[in-house]
Amino acid sequence: MEKGPELLAEILSRLFTARGWGRRQERLRLEQAWAEAVGPKGAQQTQVGGMRRGVLEILVGNGILLQELAHYQKRKLLEELRRRLPSTTITDLRFRNGVIKPESADSPRGGSGPRPP
Repeated sequence: MEKGPELLAEILSRLFTARGWGRRQERLRLEQAWAEAVGPKGAQQTQVGGMRRGVLEILVGNGILLQELAHYQKRKLLEELRRRLPSTTITDLRFRNGVIKPESADSPRGGSGPRPP
């Protein structure tokens, strides 16, 4: 049985799913929105850990900052993330103490300094 031509949209959809590009794009969008919501100083000391069932987990490299985010800024940050990502359901933020990995200068959080030439 011979198949006819396939729609390009169907082919691209399968390709994106097979390569995991959709998940990577969503993760980059979450990281960018978080960096913008928390600001440059907070972005340097935090990192998006992941999202499960609408709960966005944020790793924080500093215990004092973790307390400040969890107790004083959580509501404002959650509202800001919802505004920046209207198509993503974020029901809660969970902050966790963790080791923050250094990022490249291309990342939403920025780098630790200028790029070498």
